[in-house]
Amino acid sequence: MIQVAIVEDIDEIREGVRDMINIQPDMVCRHDKDSVEGFLSVLNDETYPDVILMDIGLPGMSGISGIKIIKSKYPDINIIMFTIYHDSYKIFQSLTAGASGYLLKNTPFLEIKNAIEVVHKGGSFMSPQIARKVISYFQENKRLPVQSSLTKKENEIVLTLADGLSYKMIADKQSISIETVRTHIKNIYKKLHVHSKAEVIKKSLSGEI
Repeated sequence: MIQVAIVEDIDEIREGVRDMINIQPDMVCRHDKDSVEGFLSVLNDETYPDVILMDIGLPGMSGISGIKIIKSKYPDINIIMFTIYHDSYKIFQSLTAGASGYLLKNTPFLEIKNAIEVVHKGGSFMSPQIARKVISYFQENKRLPVQSSLTKKENEIVLTLADGLSYKMIADKQSISIETVRTHIKNIYKKLHVHSKAEVIKKSLSGEI
């Protein structure tokens, strides 16, 4: 059962998505809040979800600031931005902060459900409009490759992350255990001074690795 939380200040949207999640046989939404502060007040070691749908423009703390706080305490939580914003600045702020996905609020529910499933398995998901903006950004901002401090194995794992593979799929492909995959990824984060898969992928695609 995938545990989902929603942080969205428009009641109709929040409640509608919550109700759709709760009729799925493999998902449940136990927390839906209208602010980051409200969500943080119920977040603890027993209640933290697998996936959060997080708005950006919220009363009080922004969703982007919320990502940083949540990921610092619970790095295994996957956060999907769920927003009306589709400008490049907001997209990359979110991905750099640690978001695993980025959906626009007009996304059909079946696509939202698919996004939740994909990020829960260790992948990343973006609305087609957003993916196009990301590709355009990297095409317009190509850099010369720099010498990487990563080992050969770590570079191979970076490529599998960029391909959207889950930890289990990476372990199978590399013929190693999932725990070894986690160790490699922790080392990659440390060497690259990042805190999320999205940041690793961004550095890989922009030629910084």
